[in-house]
Amino acid sequence: MSTATTTDSRGKREKAPAGERVADWADGRLGIYSLAKANMRKIFPDHWSFMLGEICLYSFIIIILTGVYLTLFFHPSMNEVEYHGVYVPMQGVLMSEAYASTLDISFEVRGGLLIRQIHHWAALVFLAGMLIHMMRVFFTGAFRKPREVNWLFGWLLLFLGLLTGFTGYSLPDDLLSGTGVRFTEGAILSVPVVGTYISFFLFGGEFPGGDFVARFYSIHILLLPGIMLGLVVAHLILVFYHKHTQFAGPGKSNKNVVGMPLLPVYMAKAGGFFFLVFGVIAAIAAIASINPIWAMGPYRPDMVSTGAQPDWYMGFAEGLIRLMPGWEINFWGHTLVLGVFIPAVVFPLVLVSIGVYPFVEAWVTGDKREHHILDRPRNAPTRTAFGVAWLVWFGVLMVGGGNDIWATHFHLSINAITWFGRIAFFAAPILAFIVTKRICLGLQRRDKDKVLHGRETGIIKRLPHGEFIEIHEPLSQEQLHTLTAHEQYKPAEIGPTVDENGVERRVSRTQKLRSKLSQGYYGENNQIPKPTAEEYKEITSGHGH
Repeated sequence: MSTATTTDSRGKREKAPAGERVADWADGRLGIYSLAKANMRKIFPDHWSFMLGEICLYSFIIIILTGVYLTLFFHPSMNEVEYHGVYVPMQGVLMSEAYASTLDISFEVRGGLLIRQIHHWAALVFLAGMLIHMMRVFFTGAFRKPREVNWLFGWLLLFLGLLTGFTGYSLPDDLLSGTGVRFTEGAILSVPVVGTYISFFLFGGEFPGGDFVARFYSIHILLLPGIMLGLVVAHLILVFYHKHTQFAGPGKSNKNVVGMPLLPVYMAKAGGFFFLVFGVIAAIAAIASINPIWAMGPYRPDMVSTGAQPDWYMGFAEGLIRLMPGWEINFWGHTLVLGVFIPAVVFPLVLVSIGVYPFVEAWVTGDKREHHILDRPRNAPTRTAFGVAWLVWFGVLMVGGGNDIWATHFHLSINAITWFGRIAFFAAPILAFIVTKRICLGLQRRDKDKVLHGRETGIIKRLPHGEFIEIHEPLSQEQLHTLTAHEQYKPAEIGPTVDENGVERRVSRTQKLRSKLSQGYYGENNQIPKPTAEEYKEITSGHGH
């Protein structure tokens, strides 16, 4: 037990400084010292790609801070009022209180427009950072055991971020956001049997009703952020508990972490990076205007804004709707709108497939070990090809979601763009998968050649007998380790279907499926064998030339 006193050079006891007494008081009740001693010197590896997660965290903090400020002035009501504010073009126009209060925030509240812009841009950066961060985790295999649960936390944060962004985007009740809400209402109504019930429950009656802004407001500022904040805390706790992943290199293994301590090095860098992110977002918000609601006008159900586009993260959902043919089925006096219902089913299925992928890969490989060393994407060609194929598919849908903008800006036929999107929806991911896999295998072959023969220097030498050769520089031990540290799996095999007594063994469909998938991941022509120590010795000894 510590005491709040000190002893001077003459042996007299003096009262400790006030700060030390406060720290001693807090430690005696909260156990802060022991907690800090165990965790504040935790080691974190230093790599630029790890900052992607920090961008997500810092932009989320910015969203919370600016959102709190905006809630002080926003009125989430759809009651109709006549505008008499400072924005002259809108004076005398009937609008909802939500829209009027957003105009007041933009033109009358000190710093209100800047805070609105920062809030919106931070949301865009947060979701962009989430997507890129998850792709980094995906391509490097950082989702493997024991981090599958943390992957699910990140996936839930991305999914909830989409919903939070959509509900916040809809709150001003302007013509652009109202068009997006109407779009969502159409997707809900396409759901057989229960679609109308869900729509009436969500909007409080016939669209647009009189309650959806208030309901979206509660969801946007209370329900979804509360869940997301809990997920962020759980995500960070698991990062601390599992320790951070790291790229392969000398001295790095699954049992250690090479890097800098949390205090003081990493915290100092993180603090500076937070203000850098805040400054960049504030600069973008001050320079680039986004969602100028005063130019759109208040929402009216009988009007649609020209060139209406959602925020980028909802672009692929709109692309699914726009590219889907307008098919309908009539039966029993009811119309099933397949042109909307099928995309409404595909959208969540795609999100679910992203969430469950770590468990699928673990089942295919049968690998139950812990992994703390990251893969180079080229050394997992099938996984990398899947990721690139998904990104290309996402890009195709983004083009489809903005087909009218592409048509007007590049003077193209909107029908041609739509048909291009429909064909590319199926063809582009397959082509991207094949090309990416071949590139990864080519990079593996180059790595193997560099290990065995060294790095090409570009220096040409002529031998005494007239032959010209290029000088190769041997790689350092660090480079050799990096190029050969990855592990290569063997594909799962079913084995003999008949035992030594001639009795046929039953093979389930699940086993056959797993074997085929495993062959697709790690079978012949799906990975290049690493150079062995014997091959390296043979080459470097001079006998291999």
